Amino acid sequence: MAVALSCEGLWKVYEMGDEKVQAVRGIDLEVNQGEMVAIMGPSGCGKTTLLNILSGIDDPSAGQVRVSDKPLFGISDDERTDLRGKEMGFIFQKFHLLEVMNAVENVEIPLLLLGLNPDEARAKATEALEKVGLGDRCQHRPAELSGGQQQRVSIARALVHNPSVILCDEPTGNLDSDTSEQVMDLLTQLNESGSTLVVVTHDDEIAKRCSRIIRIFDGRILS
Repeated sequence: MAVALSCEGLWKVYEMGDEKVQAVRGIDLEVNQGEMVAIMGPSGCGKTTLLNILSGIDDPSAGQVRVSDKPLFGISDDERTDLRGKEMGFIFQKFHLLEVMNAVENVEIPLLLLGLNPDEARAKATEALEKVGLGDRCQHRPAELSGGQQQRVSIARALVHNPSVILCDEPTGNLDSDTSEQVMDLLTQLNESGSTLVVVTHDDEIAKRCSRIIRIFDGRILS
């Protein structure tokens, strides 16, 4: 099976005065296409730092990340931005929707950044919103949507360009239990249809939905 996302010898060391904090310590990891992997661990264990490096938000102190066998580091900023834009989708605890734009405008942003013409981008964004059950909310702005609906818009934005892997940072952290269940149902459906997901979570119930659980402690993989 092809590897969607991998890292090798990944380290992240922060210097705080005279002290060095090793947030990520020599992590090796492979996520195959079609997997839904949970990354779990106590607060401060390094799981969010790991996700930030896997997503290209932070640089590692050492090591390499590959997305669809393409290196994420050691390339120019423009090349990294292009790789992230084409191969990766992102779902966060905070929805990061632009309040002045309606749902379909928020979803089409990644496509416009990739250079698609506006008509094609609008059609694909509308299709993505229909896929997450919001076909009738395309013209609504974030303030006119519930928290669960806003997260669905962010999910549509993450999948609209058909990325190799979708990275999720506590995707249900700002939602009530019923809405969290609905969002996880949707993410599970996306996985069953072929999407590859990496989910950072502290919730055992969410982790149980994943095909594999990676447990982090003190910056290392325990299991």
